[in-house]
Amino acid sequence: MEKKVYVIRHCEAEGQPREAQLTERGMQQAKELVEFLAGVKIDKIISSPFRRAVQSIEPLAFSKKIRIEVDERLSERILSTKALGDWQEKLETSFVDLEVKFDSGESSAEAMDRIVSVVKEVLAVETENTLIVTHGNLMSLLLKYFQPDFGFEEWKNLSNPDVYLLTFCNQNVSIKRVWE
Repeated sequence: MEKKVYVIRHCEAEGQPREAQLTERGMQQAKELVEFLAGVKIDKIISSPFRRAVQSIEPLAFSKKIRIEVDERLSERILSTKALGDWQEKLETSFVDLEVKFDSGESSAEAMDRIVSVVKEVLAVETENTLIVTHGNLMSLLLKYFQPDFGFEEWKNLSNPDVYLLTFCNQNVSIKRVWE
């Protein structure tokens, strides 16, 4: 059976903290997601617990009458517990060396394992079309898991929001960016 997993990066937000809300523009983008996905059959929605992720998908969940399941494993990756002036350089390094860690942060391998475990659970159940809402770095690591050349440059080119479709069929996966 073919399964589809739509992976969504949250809409534009006011900041990075867990409780950061969507901007006014982000709220409009969330409405645009409703229109964009209106014709798509969705069986299940799983979201990061971060406020910006939940707010990004609430309008769609409401319109399709689907309950949002919140999963901690979809939370933003913690690159470091300390402020890093050169955080982009460190992030780039983490795409090359998946095991590198900075100041009590999470390695790319650890973060990748989190999000991949969510997708593996989705693939193990009956649902055909699942929507996952997460954050840019975690989304990039999921895409890298299935497409190893997805890296730092591709992460930089993600938008808020962004939508990728992963289609699984007979042990094969195809990846397509569907957001324009």
